[in-house]
Amino acid sequence: METLEGSELCFPQLLNTSCRKPVRPHFETMLIYILLSSISLLTVVLNLLVIISISHFKQLHTPTNLILLSLAVSDFFVGFVMCFQIIHLDGCWFLGDLMCALGQYLAYIITSASVGTMVLISVDRFVAICHPLHYSTEITEKRVQVCVCLCWVCSVIFQSLILKDILEKTGRYISCVGECIIVVNYIAGLVDLIFSFIVPITVIVVLYMRVFVVAVSQARAMRLHIAAVTLQKSVKVTAKKSEMKAARTLGVVVVVFLICLCPYYCVALTGQDNLLNASSATFVICLSYFNSCLNPLIYVLFYPWFRKTIRLIVTFKIMQSDSREAKML
Repeated sequence: METLEGSELCFPQLLNTSCRKPVRPHFETMLIYILLSSISLLTVVLNLLVIISISHFKQLHTPTNLILLSLAVSDFFVGFVMCFQIIHLDGCWFLGDLMCALGQYLAYIITSASVGTMVLISVDRFVAICHPLHYSTEITEKRVQVCVCLCWVCSVIFQSLILKDILEKTGRYISCVGECIIVVNYIAGLVDLIFSFIVPITVIVVLYMRVFVVAVSQARAMRLHIAAVTLQKSVKVTAKKSEMKAARTLGVVVVVFLICLCPYYCVALTGQDNLLNASSATFVICLSYFNSCLNPLIYVLFYPWFRKTIRLIVTFKIMQSDSREAKML
């Protein structure tokens, strides 16, 4: 009987202080392991392809793609953060209190940077569709690079302040050995909720509603005058179509992002995210991570240049000396 009890403990040698493993059917456990491991691997591989594509090919060095590169980097790290969830699936944490806190800290930074990047995407599309004449002068590569860097730096600083107490006192709320749990201060959690979700999501929704209204009116105007345009004007029309197509594609990215992230913050609004290892929060956390796997799949469906770069990467044609100059658009 003692042996049976010991086998249910995370650390059988610590009978009085060890956490107990939750009882789960073997088939269910293996299915979850395989599913999450596959999603984690796919997330890392697909986003690595996006990073290589935009970084390698010079023609893809556009302001919009630089923002997508930032999003791909955050999604790439999400694939690694998922490993922490996979390790903790059996209910036992073997990497120590410090790694538990660092894992949560990294997850917070990535989420914050992703939300900030979505705001940048919305601003980029707002200027491109609503103020097209000012786009080339207002949205430059250098300005986008500065904004992306600020987004990441601010995410690191902001989350360091939010999780300062947790990082300084790791394992403070651990009730048994083998548990990975953090408790976020109420005020800190409220500040994070406001500045990492409510404010940026409001900005995103307002900007994209404006983009949608303008895009619809422009599409209607083009349909009315398409037969009467000259060759010179038709080039402008094609450019407008390209911008609106990009707006639709990035709109899909933003909508999917909101669908995957909103449930987590809805849980936060009810006060259930204070215990991040609670079973009620497991699904919404995994859903927010799954969004990082979906983004590259959206690019595959909507961006011909991404499908082309994938072929060049997997066939090792990017190793050729002149591959950087290849035409992708």
